[in-house]
Amino acid sequence: MIKLQIPATSANLGAGFDALGLALSFYNTAEMEENDVIDIRSLDDTPVPEDEKNLIYISAKDLYEVCGKQLKGLTLRQTNSIPMARGLGSSSACIIAGLVGANKMLGEPLSKDDLVDLAAQIEGHPDNTAPALLGGIVTAVFDGRKVHWVKQEVYTRLKFAAIIPDFELKTEKARACLPKEVSHRDAVYNLSRAALFSASLLTGKFENLKTAVDDRLHQPYRMELIPNVKEVFDIAYTHGAYAAYISGAGPTVMAIADESNTFFAGKLQFSLENAGLGSWRVHELTIDNEGTKLL
Repeated sequence: MIKLQIPATSANLGAGFDALGLALSFYNTAEMEENDVIDIRSLDDTPVPEDEKNLIYISAKDLYEVCGKQLKGLTLRQTNSIPMARGLGSSSACIIAGLVGANKMLGEPLSKDDLVDLAAQIEGHPDNTAPALLGGIVTAVFDGRKVHWVKQEVYTRLKFAAIIPDFELKTEKARACLPKEVSHRDAVYNLSRAALFSASLLTGKFENLKTAVDDRLHQPYRMELIPNVKEVFDIAYTHGAYAAYISGAGPTVMAIADESNTFFAGKLQFSLENAGLGSWRVHELTIDNEGTKLL
């Protein structure tokens, strides 16, 4: 049985809408092998589809079809630590699990580039799927068929605090609220900040990150769908965060702090509870530079 570990991801990173993403130390695992029937179970309390609608199974079957093979069935055991519909790449983790697992079962006929491309075709964009597979921080452009990507490993010891509420926000709803067109001025605003984020993160100019995560393409609209999110941002900055942004489609807020900011997560949680926002739970994470790997 093949066993995989797939990291959570945080996409957009503020201004890098559908183009930037990074992998984080928060993991799902999947164990799988070929079978004549579909035998799928969750190993934790997270309900998952146990039939042909399971996203890991769908992705594995897609890869088999690309390779001219038929996947009759699959034995699959899932552990889902990444919370669903929270903006942390849970669906991308499933897609990558299915593709990497199927590729391994077939003797790895597809390259890493092939897997990046196929994952983006399934998901529709590469901002979560690419870092889930590759690790690190990934800048990616999907032209409809191929993903042009650059992975950069990050060894700065920054703290990433995922501030996760107890409610979901479906990606479909979070995308539906976005405007169909944006102004030239707003496009320039975002382009400059997305470039600034990557350069500042990798060169250690962390004082730039608050400006770099500012955005006019998606966050102002999605904030309207996330109750109390502005208060969560304020609390993060009160405790010395370099930056705070909506992770992916939300509703999770990601805060970035210096390694010297002691007890950052604990201070956030305490302040959230004092503000009546105790249903938001803080998880302190680091960047995962490895991506999906066999266990």
